[in-house]
Amino acid sequence: MTEREIRKRWNETSKGYQEDAKMGTKSAHYGPFSPDESKLRLLGNVKGKKILELGCGGGQCSIAFTKQGAKCTGIDISEEQLKFAKALAKKEKVKIKFILGSFQDLSKIKSKSQDIVFSAFALFYSPDLNKVFKQVYRILKKNGLFVFSFGHPFFDSLSPKTLKIDKDYNKSGKYVEIDIWPDGTKHKFIMYRRKISEIYDGLLQAGFFLEKIIEPFDAKAYRVSRWKKIYPMKLIKLIGPTIIFKARKK
Repeated sequence: MTEREIRKRWNETSKGYQEDAKMGTKSAHYGPFSPDESKLRLLGNVKGKKILELGCGGGQCSIAFTKQGAKCTGIDISEEQLKFAKALAKKEKVKIKFILGSFQDLSKIKSKSQDIVFSAFALFYSPDLNKVFKQVYRILKKNGLFVFSFGHPFFDSLSPKTLKIDKDYNKSGKYVEIDIWPDGTKHKFIMYRRKISEIYDGLLQAGFFLEKIIEPFDAKAYRVSRWKKIYPMKLIKLIGPTIIFKARKK
């Protein structure tokens, strides 16, 4: 039921989200106020590499990688997001395989078939993150890279209004927020909170070696951001909203 609710939300919000976000396709993004891949260079040269993107959304990151010579596959749970992604890929004149489905089940992806698995701000929709980590390990080639970003759990524990802790950092698991749209309708927003130690332990248990944890903040990005109402500067000054993990298959 939970994944059905997540699919429903993204099908409802896809059009508005893509119009507001206006994400480019020159370089892969990681999250709010983080430098993009052209600056961070966490994946290195992707030419000729097979990349699977989990929670690809509108396909912008996969399109960016494909333009750099990678062979990309994107998986997403939302029909509307993939509809947008396919149209954008056609417009950008690149070929990408898009799969409709949950990244909780990667059984259709062959073992040891991918050079890189990438995900930007999507894995916190996973009800069983350890299961995802084990599947990613299975499908990666030897020394394959797993690079993904989350909403920073410290940031998410603070109230944007009071700047005080209003969510229990130690309380992991599902949480539901209700968004009220301009037309007055209510919409569920479901995610899964996890501590940094839980993400780290999950990677190690799956067999990964963790190379980097990055907590980036690009101050210049704030001045042109369309998300100032969600991420007020007074809170951004305390902690950036994005955290990135770079792991490698042993």
